[in-house]
Amino acid sequence: MVRRTIFLLAVFVAGFGLAAFAVAAQGQDAPAKRGRKYKAPPPTARIEVTVLKDVNGKPIENASVIFHPMVGEKDEGNMEQKTNEDGKTIIDVLPIGDTVRLQVIARGFQTFGEDYKIDKAELGIQIRMLRPGEQYSIYKDHPTVVQDGKSKVTAPESTPPPAKPDAPAAPSSQPQTN
Repeated sequence: MVRRTIFLLAVFVAGFGLAAFAVAAQGQDAPAKRGRKYKAPPPTARIEVTVLKDVNGKPIENASVIFHPMVGEKDEGNMEQKTNEDGKTIIDVLPIGDTVRLQVIARGFQTFGEDYKIDKAELGIQIRMLRPGEQYSIYKDHPTVVQDGKSKVTAPESTPPPAKPDAPAAPSSQPQTN
C-alpha cells in the first residue's frame, strides 16, 4: 500500500510538472509584449574642435570647450572638456542629426558661442579666439561688418581727436616752399 501511494504521488507530480512545462512553452510563442526591448543607440558623430589665437594662429592649451546638446530650443545639460597642447579636443557621443551649442572659454580671450547642426559622421570645427575688446555701449556708434553672412560688431578705428579751431596750427617740420 505504501508503494502504491508513493507511485501515485510520483505520477501526480510528474503530470503536474508536464502541465506547467507546456504552459510555459506556450507563453514563449506569444508575441513579446512584456519587458524591455533592446533599442540600439543612434549613430554618433566624431567632432574635433581646434581652438586657436586669432592674432597668430597658435593653439590655446587648457581652454574649456562646453557642448550643450539642444532638443528643440531646450538645453539638455552639458559636457565640458579641456583642450590639449595642440588646442584640440574630441567628442564622439553626440548623435547625428542633433544640434549642439558650442561654448569656448579661455583665460585672456572673449567667450565664444555658436550653434552647430551635426549632419555628418566627422565634423571639424576651428575657432579663432579674439582678445577682449572695448566695452560695448549703447551711447556710441558701432560700425557693423558682415562676415560669413552674419553681422559682427567691431571696435571703431582709433582716430585722433579733432583739432580745436581756436588753437594755432602746429609748426611743420617740413620746409615750406613759396
